[in-house]
Amino acid sequence: EESGLNVIAVDEVEVVDASKDGCTFKATVITYPEVDIDGYKGITATVKPIVVTEEMIDKDIEAVRDRNSRIVTVEDGVVEEGDTAVIDYTGTKDGVEFDGGKADNHELVIGSNTFIPGFEEQIIGHKSEDEFTINVTFPEEYHAEELSGQEVQFAIKLHEIKRKELPELDDEFVKDVSECETLDEYREETKNNITKRLESERDRDIENQVFEALVEKVEGDIPEAMFENSINEMLKEFDLRLKNSNLSLEGYKKYMNIGDDELREMYRPEAEKRVKLRLALEKIAEKEGFEVSEQELEDEFNRLAESYNMKVDEVKKFIDADDLASDLKSQKSVDLVKAEAVVEEKEETAETEETTEE
Repeated sequence: EESGLNVIAVDEVEVVDASKDGCTFKATVITYPEVDIDGYKGITATVKPIVVTEEMIDKDIEAVRDRNSRIVTVEDGVVEEGDTAVIDYTGTKDGVEFDGGKADNHELVIGSNTFIPGFEEQIIGHKSEDEFTINVTFPEEYHAEELSGQEVQFAIKLHEIKRKELPELDDEFVKDVSECETLDEYREETKNNITKRLESERDRDIENQVFEALVEKVEGDIPEAMFENSINEMLKEFDLRLKNSNLSLEGYKKYMNIGDDELREMYRPEAEKRVKLRLALEKIAEKEGFEVSEQELEDEFNRLAESYNMKVDEVKKFIDADDLASDLKSQKSVDLVKAEAVVEEKEETAETEETTEE
């Protein structure tokens, strides 16, 4: 504090002398870097035009129908693509059963491609209580060497056919799943929702392109300690996510067969971007003279308290006011560079379409 330096890490400490009255020491410290940035206004971002097609509307509505579907048993009829067939099966090779080739009352979704090629297709067309035999060939790369590339037979007994039944797409369905009264109204509402979603995606795309440009434009010598600290923070975040899934960082490293150094290198590129972006936004805030009022700070504390379902005083114990003010200044920098960005729409060309088809 006495030195007035913004210290981010201590590299070395040497005690000069010590007594009952105190001690004198020398410290080599790493300070917050001085950086500069120019050209942060007028950054070009290229985005696709927002176009909502009838096919997109149909797809969203079909997804809602699917979520509101019910499973029924097919009494009269045969297995079709997409049905669930409840089967017993026994696999044999040259008349002898093989390990792992038998199951009772197995529910197999036809078209899921969870069984070896040719198996599911031969269930199609059969009706409940049918008993039949199918012939299939195991893939050459099959994990069990004794079955790799071998022709086998499966004796099948089909117990039940389950089928997904979608609700009728009419005004009654619309009233059940929305505040709309008619199918036309619902299609228009769906179109508006898709438009909002695409606008949100485009906004994130613009932001990402602007951030990438800022990272490239920031100039200055950045201490390695800042990158290492950023990696540490990212690893803590990752560890927390793993713990929330009842996993551990040590378990992840063992599963992926990687060590600490390799794991840290995986995070380094993103860590460097984070550090450079933060420095760029702070420098922009300094150049633009951004300030944060007491009211803005208080409003943000209130927003965080509401978001975390905590009292404002409790939030203030965990979040430093100066750090929060710095975050708000950086957000003002984000708002500025996005507002000043030149957004160009990328037109789809015939050449692009042809390449895509190829």
